[in-house]
Amino acid sequence: MTGVEMPQRRKKRLPVPKIEATTHRLKSALAKQNKSELIDVIVEVADADRSILRRLESRFGVEASPDELIEATRVAIADATDFDERDINYYFDYDYQAYSTVERNLDRLIKKRRLREAMELSQELMSQGSYQVEMSDEGIMTDDVEECLQVVIKAITKSDLPAADVTAWCVEMTKRDRVGYICDVELAALARQVKLG
Repeated sequence: MTGVEMPQRRKKRLPVPKIEATTHRLKSALAKQNKSELIDVIVEVADADRSILRRLESRFGVEASPDELIEATRVAIADATDFDERDINYYFDYDYQAYSTVERNLDRLIKKRRLREAMELSQELMSQGSYQVEMSDEGIMTDDVEECLQVVIKAITKSDLPAADVTAWCVEMTKRDRVGYICDVELAALARQVKLG
């Protein structure tokens, strides 16, 4: 090497086809397929992309057992709170659809009388979600984290859980909050309500 840098070749930009034309051709091709082939393709695509899987489950109201729902919620929490550590202190994209799945799944668990599991999952969400907020530039995902947690807080407010369990949960949630303000008003109100009996 002589120390002289060779100029980088510019990549040739390929023309981007119009989306309407592409989707029209795809629609025509799909119309020629039988139902079984279409189902196989949809499942294959969903298996390859959890975001698409969540959209399909939501759209078609796919039911899951409580254990499957718990696992799916853990995966959705991981996807929702994921970020590239190279983007710390910058505005970065996040999977807001995964947050919607977390909120929906917590609500479904509560309706299946699995409040304690929803409480445990909400602690995981508080840890990971508040870390994501802390590491971002503006913390724009704060509202998404809070909307998920409020589902559980409201359910606890209406529940007959022992006061000691609720107080311990509120304390643990506050400890896990790395920024110190996620659902802080709601958690304090819940702790007061339990204390007053």
